[in-house]
Amino acid sequence: MTAAGYSAARGGSRQLAGTGVLLRLALRRDRLMIPLWVYLVALTVITMPKTLKGIYATPAERADVLTTMSANSSLRALYGPALDDSLGGLTVWRVGAWTALFAAAMSLLIVVRHTRDEEESGRQEMVSAAMVGRRAPLTSALLAAFVANATVAVLITVGMTVTAGEGVAGALALGLATGGVGMVFASLAAIVAQFTESARLARGLSAGLLGVAFVLRAAGDAGSVDGSSVLTWLSPIGWLENTRAYAGERWWVLLLFGVAVLAQGALAYVLAGRRDIGMSFVPSRPGPANGRLGSAGALAWRLQRGSVIGWSLAFLASGAALGGVTNGATDLVGDNADTRDIIERMGGQSGITDAFLAAMVGMLGMVAALYVVQSVLRMYGEETSQRAEPVLSGAVGRLRWAAGHLTIAFAGAVLILLCGGLGLAAGYGHEIGPILGASLVQLPAVWALGAVAVLLYGFAPQAAVGGGWGVAGAALLIGWIGPALKLPQAVMDLSPFGHLPKLPGGDMAWGPVLVLCGIAVVLVGAGLAGLRRRDLST
Repeated sequence: MTAAGYSAARGGSRQLAGTGVLLRLALRRDRLMIPLWVYLVALTVITMPKTLKGIYATPAERADVLTTMSANSSLRALYGPALDDSLGGLTVWRVGAWTALFAAAMSLLIVVRHTRDEEESGRQEMVSAAMVGRRAPLTSALLAAFVANATVAVLITVGMTVTAGEGVAGALALGLATGGVGMVFASLAAIVAQFTESARLARGLSAGLLGVAFVLRAAGDAGSVDGSSVLTWLSPIGWLENTRAYAGERWWVLLLFGVAVLAQGALAYVLAGRRDIGMSFVPSRPGPANGRLGSAGALAWRLQRGSVIGWSLAFLASGAALGGVTNGATDLVGDNADTRDIIERMGGQSGITDAFLAAMVGMLGMVAALYVVQSVLRMYGEETSQRAEPVLSGAVGRLRWAAGHLTIAFAGAVLILLCGGLGLAAGYGHEIGPILGASLVQLPAVWALGAVAVLLYGFAPQAAVGGGWGVAGAALLIGWIGPALKLPQAVMDLSPFGHLPKLPGGDMAWGPVLVLCGIAVVLVGAGLAGLRRRDLST
């Protein structure tokens, strides 16, 4: 090796110095979040063959559902094309696009947390003052995302090989494609993090790009029965479909994931090397000369308004998409008693259309709980980044400061559920009053899960992130797969959503609603009492 080559190699190694230590730190910090996400993604896939086998027991029934789904453009937009009538092929149709969406969301959250979040809090500058290379933080963040996605790929491959019983090839293709989608959005989030000084904005922009990818896939699949639309090919989620797991695997499509990850990763490294730590290529605009934030509530709204608006628009669009396929619910069910039973377990016993609407409203409610937890935990982010202390050092008390953020969290849930209900009613075409009422009935359960996060933040802030997301994720998991697995009612009742009346179509029961509201009030009060007594940042 020449002297110049040796010097270049040494310089490259110095750029990556400390990567292993930062990777271990990232995995330790995410020791609850990553396993929860991995478990959600993998379990959603590997439990589906058993469920489908119970619903469509014979090859003739599976062939019939393949024909029916292929002819319904609304259901193709929601789930993707059905390309094969095997258990594995129907699993890819039923959950492939959605698990890819979850893997992508997991990945972008990991990368933004360990890049832009660290810079915004000032921790990255302190770490970089030690023996840590320039590219080590970005590398460790991408490696943490790789570990998560590789685990997802392995679990899906092994699990589908066992549960579908149709060979390794289809399971491997599905596992690699799911992990590939996750890594594409991990590297995309690494690029987005270079253009904004705010971790909140980086997450929002990355999530927006993920939403665009999902919409492109849905639009393409609505117009094509085999995923061949140009719009589908423009979306990484569409690449998963075109890998054709269990339907004559196209292994070459996996190269698209590799090329995209390498190209985006290289661009992220170039951008990261050309800016100062804490800075961005699109710096924040300076504020007005005279401050316009006259209260703690105004500050909380300024910090969280982007999130509220983004979630509201997402719920409006999602509700419209779900409402559009409601009229196809009869096609989805057909004469299959098991499918009808699953939908009725989710949405009640009042006819398939009302049961389907109630099930979709329930899903919107469970997702809304994720917004509330995120919004409540914004207080923890403000505290650990040392931005809360200057605010509290003035005339603003802790309860007044917390009240601003909690108002945004709990009132924001009302807004996004109303937007979801409006979208659902618009997509369905009628019954706007009953659907809006059903949406608002989800609020007590949503508030109860948010109140758990408040309680943890008040007494054990270091456990608030893992505990808050863990409880909300468990409720989502029970509601998502519980009806399909026919879990006992005692298990379903572990989620607050299991106690809500099934609307529209069912009877209104005020008892559980009032009890959940009372529980939320008590937990929030206890959490605020704990916040008032403890030291900050402890």
